[in-house]
Amino acid sequence: MLRKHIVKTPQASPVPEPGEIDIAATATVQVTSEDPAHPLEHVFDQRRGPGGSRWVAAEPGEQTLLLVFDTPQRIHQTIVEVEELDVSRTQELQLSVSHDGGQSYRELRRQDYNFSPPGTTFEREDWTVLAEGVTHLQLWIKPDKGSKPCRATLTALIVKRAAH
Repeated sequence: MLRKHIVKTPQASPVPEPGEIDIAATATVQVTSEDPAHPLEHVFDQRRGPGGSRWVAAEPGEQTLLLVFDTPQRIHQTIVEVEELDVSRTQELQLSVSHDGGQSYRELRRQDYNFSPPGTTFEREDWTVLAEGVTHLQLWIKPDKGSKPCRATLTALIVKRAAH
């Protein structure tokens, strides 16, 4: 008789990307709404990629996620991941920064993500953004450009600092 023992593979701990800013340690995060089953913490928990955890808005319509940094930051890169498994739609994102404590914002990037489940369900965008003295980083989300009553989603927002 074969002697056997089933050994489960240990789960690897998520590893931050090189240069990644620890948002929990350096900023206060504000969001317009969140589904209790998919809280905002999921955006920053490093469970990324297809099948990762995600934030979902509590209600349909435009949403805003705002990072209010404790001290001004030098940012050189942002990475955004979005996954949509259920609804065909085009989600629009706009990334803006403030250098004056949130009094005014400058748009850095705008991107549309097209989802067509079950085919296209995941998008990852890596943006080089050179910005110094950033006090606030704002991500505005329109869940569907066609105005379907959809909820905004976000799997990850990774912000990397520029080398000093």
